Amino acid sequence: MPRRTATMLASTLMLIALLCAGVLINVPYSEMSPGPTVNTLGDHDGEPVLQISGHKTYATSGHLNMTTVRVTSADYKMNLLEAVYGWLSHDNKVVPHDTLYPDGKTEQQSTQENAEEFSQSQESAKVAALKELDVPVKSWVIVSTVLKGSPAEGRLHAGDVIKAVDGTVVKQPTDVATLVTKHKPGQDVVFTVVPAKEQAAAEKANKTATKTEKVTVTTTTSDDSGAKRAIVGISAGTDHTFPFSIDIKLADVGGPSAGLMFSLGIYDKLTPGSLTGGKFVAGTGTIDDDGTVGPIGGISMKTIGARSKGAQYFLTPADNCAEAAKDTPSGLTLVKVKTIGDALGALKDIRGGDTGALPKCTAKG
Repeated sequence: MPRRTATMLASTLMLIALLCAGVLINVPYSEMSPGPTVNTLGDHDGEPVLQISGHKTYATSGHLNMTTVRVTSADYKMNLLEAVYGWLSHDNKVVPHDTLYPDGKTEQQSTQENAEEFSQSQESAKVAALKELDVPVKSWVIVSTVLKGSPAEGRLHAGDVIKAVDGTVVKQPTDVATLVTKHKPGQDVVFTVVPAKEQAAAEKANKTATKTEKVTVTTTTSDDSGAKRAIVGISAGTDHTFPFSIDIKLADVGGPSAGLMFSLGIYDKLTPGSLTGGKFVAGTGTIDDDGTVGPIGGISMKTIGARSKGAQYFLTPADNCAEAAKDTPSGLTLVKVKTIGDALGALKDIRGGDTGALPKCTAKG
């Protein structure tokens, strides 16, 4: 066999062997890619994303799009060839599997966690928008979750309203942990609560629940690797009563990152005129009850997805600006926001055509 032919044959066989190895060898990585983007001012699957009743609403125009990231499932086994392709692809991002599913978290657990975060983000979006409009919202601290096998199981229940801990009035969720951890493990904590059923009945009757109970729970030691601290096995959250109905209809989406865009959509529907001036604005960011915008993951995937759908401006959490500015899609302006107030101010500049005044993201933040 001529040397040249033999060399080509050997090279071909080696290439085939490498390709086979690339397909057969699994690597501990997952992939992120741009996901769907949905206009919070429009419809999705045949019905309005934001449905408001019991209060006057106004016509809107333009886009206020929330953005998402698509990720491979927890049990998906990525092979070496797919990982290399992902690393070379501009529109995808390959990350360690543990980044998306830490501590062996299953896809079911991740989905449940994302659903809970999505639900909480909707509540905070409503509160932030109404606060910005000076519409009063009633709020109270509740038992959000009870850890299975913890001292609180069977004594406290999700939805119980926490009025006080050891006689000290609770005003916000963080107060609960602060008061519990003043104890040493093994000591008793006395919770003053309105039972969840009592609270639900009062809300249904549009009344204020007055019946309270005192519940004693013995603390245990946390599983944290650091200093020992007392816990009872609950997480505290906030529940609200709104003066009118605001429903967010969007399925198959999880996580807290749509909070900012939901709040802006609600604000737009409750105020005359158009926030966007007909422009295509997209964005992302968590939001808390006070309107503070927080960072999210997968920012580059979200900017790519937004621009591919036609977005001209992208409302970007300040803490994500530096990363987003490293690879901004052509034609997309990244606008830095820290609060819902910042976002409203930016939208005013956008609809007025004063884009020079926009606080833009840079490589420094």
